[in-house]
Amino acid sequence: MKNALNRLRATWNPDMYHGWGVTKRYFEGWYIKIVDDTEEYALAFIPGISMGRDGNHHAFIQTIDGKKCETTYHRFSVSDFQPSEKGFELRIGDNEFSAHKIKIHLPAIKGELTFENITPWTPMLGAPGIMGWFSFMPFMECYHGVVSLNHRIKGTLNVAGNNINFTKGLGYIEKDWGVSFPNAYIWMQTNHFFDKNKALVEQPNNQAKGEISLIASVANIPFLGTHFIGYIVGFWFQNKLYRFATYTGAQMLAQLDGRHIRLAFKDTKNRLEIDAHQAETGSLIYPINGEMVGKLNESLKATIHVRFYEKDRLVFEGLGRNAGLEAAGNVDILLTEKWCR
Repeated sequence: MKNALNRLRATWNPDMYHGWGVTKRYFEGWYIKIVDDTEEYALAFIPGISMGRDGNHHAFIQTIDGKKCETTYHRFSVSDFQPSEKGFELRIGDNEFSAHKIKIHLPAIKGELTFENITPWTPMLGAPGIMGWFSFMPFMECYHGVVSLNHRIKGTLNVAGNNINFTKGLGYIEKDWGVSFPNAYIWMQTNHFFDKNKALVEQPNNQAKGEISLIASVANIPFLGTHFIGYIVGFWFQNKLYRFATYTGAQMLAQLDGRHIRLAFKDTKNRLEIDAHQAETGSLIYPINGEMVGKLNESLKATIHVRFYEKDRLVFEGLGRNAGLEAAGNVDILLTEKWCR
């Protein structure tokens, strides 16, 4: 009964742990990205849990050094994985993670950071998070959530013997849970937008610098014996979330040319054009049937050029740096020659 209540609570709170009572073919992980104010350091931490089909369970923390394009994978006993029943608060061994702080105690990284001015994904009426009403669909292969589109950082981490001050830096947090990652997907994220003079974009209406964010994901989604191309895009601009998604009826255009990815989305009011350029990558491990056995490449050095239109009027153009970018699997099946749903 307790596990059932916790799962029900998690349905309406996507940030928290969802795997209460699950014992096999399951994974859950959070992606916590931090960039210091000088942009010399870009790191990401991925704490989570893996449950294979054969009872091979473990907790883990992956790290990404976005500038060096290096990754590490730290295994923990499943008993070290201690999630909260109330929200996103997670302990793995001596490491702690939440929407408002992280405490890291790994061999090469130690310290504590706090997060301020959290920007959660704005929920729709009757739908708790980024997936809209798909949040309530059972048997989905993978579910997705955004904890914070953008926030400020305070504190210092000791990285390989060097004290790195992350105060005034920018952060981002998202998560995934389910059985497996999609067999083909494109994902990108940035909240470092710059103008042509390479300065963080200053927004009107007294909005602080750096408070523009983009998250975009296009994936091949298996569902009830068939599949469809699903997409979820959020553009946070002038204190408002503009969303383009399969469930909103938006249309998509997706093209790929070498390391250049072009995505575009439109609805009856707005249009978003995205030109992303892949950079040097590091290798991450991802889940297949709950087991962390797959490998993909991710960069935190990508750039994303964004244009945002109201009808046909250009209202924003900027370059996103320190961008996370993944193109995994047979991405050709995601591409389109014309606008489609």
